[in-house]
Amino acid sequence: MPTLSSPSLSVRDLTRSLAASLLSPETGAAVPRDVAIGLFRRHLARFQASVREEFEAHRLHGASAAKQLAEHTDGMIRTLVDFTMEHALDFAPGAGRPTLAVAATGGYGRGMLAPFSDIDLLFLTPDDPSADVSRVVEYILYFLWDLGLKVGHATRSIPQCIAEAEADTTVRTTLLDARLLAGDDALFAMFEARYIVACVEAGAARFITDKRRERTARHHRFGDSPYLVEPNVKEGRGGLRDLQTLYWMCRYTFGTRHVSDLLAPGFSSLGLLTEQEAKRARRSWNFLWSVRLHLHYISGRAEERLTFDVQPVVGARMGYTRHGRQVGVERFMRHYFLTVREVMRLTHVLEPAVMRQALGPTANAPQADSAMRDAGFTVLDGQILPERGTSLDDDPIQMMRLLEWARTRKLPIHPLAMHKLIRWERRAAILRGNPEAARIFLDLLCGAPPERAPRLAAADGTPREEVPSFHATAEDRRQGNAYWLHILNETGIMGRLMPDWSRIVGQMQFDTYHVFTVDEHTIEAIRIFGRIEHGAMADEIPLAYDLARNLQSRRALYMAILLHDIAKGRGGDHSELGSEIALEVCPEMGLTGEETETVSWLVLHHLLLSQTAFQRDIDDPKTILDLADTIQSPERLRLLLLLTIVDMRAVSPRVWNAWKATLLHELYMRVAEVLEGGLATTERDVRVARAKEAVGEILEEDGFSPEETEQFLGMGYGSYWLSFDQDTHARHALLIRESERRESPLTVETQPLPTRGVTEVTIYTADHPGLFSRIAGALAIAGASIVDARIHTLINGMALDTFWIQDASGEAFEEPHQLARLSTLVEQTLSGRTDIAREIGGIGRMRYGRRMRAIHVPPRVVIDNRASNSYTVIEVNGRDRPGLLHDVTQAISDHKLQIASAHITTYGVRAVDVFYVKDLFGLKITDERRLTEIREALIHGLRQAEEAATSDTEIPPVETLSI
Repeated sequence: MPTLSSPSLSVRDLTRSLAASLLSPETGAAVPRDVAIGLFRRHLARFQASVREEFEAHRLHGASAAKQLAEHTDGMIRTLVDFTMEHALDFAPGAGRPTLAVAATGGYGRGMLAPFSDIDLLFLTPDDPSADVSRVVEYILYFLWDLGLKVGHATRSIPQCIAEAEADTTVRTTLLDARLLAGDDALFAMFEARYIVACVEAGAARFITDKRRERTARHHRFGDSPYLVEPNVKEGRGGLRDLQTLYWMCRYTFGTRHVSDLLAPGFSSLGLLTEQEAKRARRSWNFLWSVRLHLHYISGRAEERLTFDVQPVVGARMGYTRHGRQVGVERFMRHYFLTVREVMRLTHVLEPAVMRQALGPTANAPQADSAMRDAGFTVLDGQILPERGTSLDDDPIQMMRLLEWARTRKLPIHPLAMHKLIRWERRAAILRGNPEAARIFLDLLCGAPPERAPRLAAADGTPREEVPSFHATAEDRRQGNAYWLHILNETGIMGRLMPDWSRIVGQMQFDTYHVFTVDEHTIEAIRIFGRIEHGAMADEIPLAYDLARNLQSRRALYMAILLHDIAKGRGGDHSELGSEIALEVCPEMGLTGEETETVSWLVLHHLLLSQTAFQRDIDDPKTILDLADTIQSPERLRLLLLLTIVDMRAVSPRVWNAWKATLLHELYMRVAEVLEGGLATTERDVRVARAKEAVGEILEEDGFSPEETEQFLGMGYGSYWLSFDQDTHARHALLIRESERRESPLTVETQPLPTRGVTEVTIYTADHPGLFSRIAGALAIAGASIVDARIHTLINGMALDTFWIQDASGEAFEEPHQLARLSTLVEQTLSGRTDIAREIGGIGRMRYGRRMRAIHVPPRVVIDNRASNSYTVIEVNGRDRPGLLHDVTQAISDHKLQIASAHITTYGVRAVDVFYVKDLFGLKITDERRLTEIREALIHGLRQAEEAATSDTEIPPVETLSI
C-alpha cells in the first residue's frame, strides 16, 4: 500500500481510489451527491492528516508539506470536475460536455497550499458562460463549500481576464501563476499565449512599480519594522510575501517560473546571487513555511501572526529548547528575526537589478569625480560602488570608506556594493581598534551636529520630520544616522566591529512591554534622538529639544544610547554588565577617557530617572538628595534625562505619555535645583513657610478672611505643603471651605489635566482605615487606572486624598458624563451602597486573552527602609488586572498601615505599585517579623492571582490578599 512518503505515488493512487469509489461496483452508476460528499470528505481528511503527521514528525519541511497539500488538492479537484461533467449533471443530448477549463491561481497556482488557506480557482470559458457552464461551476463550488473548504473563485472569458489584469495589478498577479487543473487544454493554452502577449505589451515597469507600492502599503499596515515581537509571518516585512514579491518581479523580468527557480543555484548564473546566498535564501523559504504551517495547525485556522501565546508552542514543535540562560522561545524568535534579515538582504541585492533590467539605467544620474575615483569608488545608475580592482577582502577599510562617501555625497549604495558588503563582512573584524574605522563609525553614528535654529517647519507651517524612519523612502532615509546603522546591522559589519552587538541582533524580550527586538529598539532610539536634535519632536518633547540644543557631550550620549541595552539577554543586571562592556568598547571606537567614563556611567544608570520618577515619591526630600548624590553633575543630569526619554520613546509610542513627561520634568527640575546650588532640599521648614506665605496671598485676593486663611494654613502637616503648588493649595482651601459650609460628609472634585494626560480627583472626607482601598476600588469599577496618589490626613481628622487617573487608552477623563460617573461611584462606594468585591469580581471574570496568559509575571514584593527617612517603602510587582490596587491596599490596611503616597506604573502586563507607608503611630515599620508577615501576605495573594490568570480560572477575591 503506497504511503504519503512517496508523494507522486500517493497522490496518483489515492486519487484513483477516490474516483473508483464514486461509481457503484455493481452497476457502474454514479453514487448520489450526499454519498459523494462523504467519500470526498474522508479523502480530504485522510490526506490532510497524513501530510500533517509527516510534517510534525519532521519527515517533511514546511515547503514540501505545502507542495504535497497542493498536489493532493489538485487530484481531488480534478476528480470532482470529472465527476461533475461525466456523472453528476445531465446535459442536452448531442450537446457534449461544455467547454471549460478549471485553473488554480494565486498561491495555490504556484503549487503550494497552507492547511487552512483559501483555494483560488479560475473557471475559464471561451465566451460568456452558457447555462451548462454555469451549472457546472455552481455544482463544483457548492460541493467544495459543503466539504468545509474556503474557495476564492472567478468565472471569466479570456478577453475578460486580459481586461481585468490590465485594470488591476492584483488580478494580474493572481493570473500570473495560473495553472491548469482540469478541463479544456486548448482553451487554457490559448489563454496562456494571449496573457503572455498582453504582459509583454504592458511591460514590466508598471507592474513592478505597482508591486513596490503595494509592498510599501502592506509593510505600513503590518508595522513597517521586520523586528516586531509579534510578527506576521506571511505579510510582515521580511516575511513570505516579500519573497513572493521578489519572485513576481523576477518572473516578469527574467522569466522565472517558480519561487524554487528564484532560489535555485542556477539563478546565481545571472551574477546576482552566489550559490551560498541562494542556499541561505532557500533555508529562509523553508523555515518561514514551516513556521506558517505550525501556526495553522496549532490555531486550527489561517493564522499568520506569531503572537506571544503560540511562540513557545511553535518553538517547541520546531525543536528549540533552553540553551544556557536563553529559553527555547527566545532562541526560536531570534532565528526568526535572523531569517527575515536574510530576506531583506536578498531584497537589497535582487530588486535594484530587476529595476535596472525593467526600467533601464537612471536618467541624469550623478557621476563619479576624480576624488571619488582616487578613493576607489565609482557611480553606476546614480549609486555608489567600488571600482573594478578595489577589493574589500584585501582592504576591509574600504567598506567603511564606501559608507562615508555614500553619506557625504548623499548617494544610495548600489546593490552590487551591498552584495560585496554582505559577502565580505567577516573581514570587518580586523578593523577593531582601527582609528580610521572608528572615526567613520562615530561620524555615521552621530552625524553632523544640526545647526541651532528654531524647530523646522514645512512651507505651510506644519512640523517637518527632518530625520525620517529607516522605512521611509530611500532618498529621505539617507538623511538620518539611523539609516547607516541599519546598513551596518543588516550587512553584519556592526557585529564584526563590536562582537557584543552581534549577541543582541534578533534578541527579543518575551513580554508585552517591548515592541521591537533589542537591536531594532536601540537603532530606533538613535533615530529618535536624531529627530530631537533636529527639532522634529520639539512639540512632543520640548524639554528634550531644549536640552539637546546645548549639549556638551554629544558623542558620549550617542554611544550611550547605542550601548544602553548591549548586555540584554545575558542574565544578571544588564545595566551593570553593559557599563563594563562600555569601558572596553568605547576606547576601541575612538572615545576619550572622559567620554568613556561618561558612557559607562550613563549605561549603568540609564534606568535611574524613570524608576525614581514613576516608582518613588519625588516630594520626599531624601529621594531628591539621593538622586543628586548619585548624579553629582548638571551635565550628567541632562545626558541622563535625554537617554531616559529616547529609551522610553523607542520602546513604543504608547509607552510615552504626557503624565510620564510631567513626572520626569518635575524630577529633573528638583534635582537640577540642588545640583546648581539653589534652595537646598534639606531646608524643609523654609520651603513650607514660603508655600504657606504664597497661598495666603492668593486666599486674601480670593476674599478669604484672616481667620479662614489662618485656619486653612494650620490644617496641613509639612508634607502636604511640599506636595502641591500654590494654585492647588488655593483650590483645596476653597473645596474645604465649601464642604464645611454645607456640612458635607464627602466632597469629590474632578479636574481634567489634558496637558499632563491625567484627571485629578480630590476627595475630602473623614479619615478611616481602608479609605484608600475603597477609593481605589471605586475608580477601578469606573474603568480608571490610578497612576499616582497623595494621601494627607489633616489636623482636624479629615482626609484630603488626591488621585491622578487615566482611562484605558492612557488619556485623561474629560467628558462631563465621565466625570459625573467618577464622582457618583466614589460617593456610592464610600457610603456603602456599592459592593466593591462583587463589582470588581465581575470585571475580573473577563478572561485574559491567550496572548496575555502566555506571559508569566513572577510576583515580587520588596520592602525598603532606606529609600525614605520617614516612611517604609513597599514595592509590589505583579500581573496588572482590574482591582489589583484595591486588593493590595486592602491587604496593607488590614496590617494596620497608613499609606501616605502611591506610585503606579505598568510595563505591558506587569504592574509595579509602590507605597510609602507608616504604622498607626506614624513610624516606619522596622520589626523584621512584621515585615516578613506583610511580604508573605502580599506574595501569597499575588501568586494566587497569577495562577488564576494563567490557568483561566477565576481571579481570587480580595480576602486572599490578607492574612
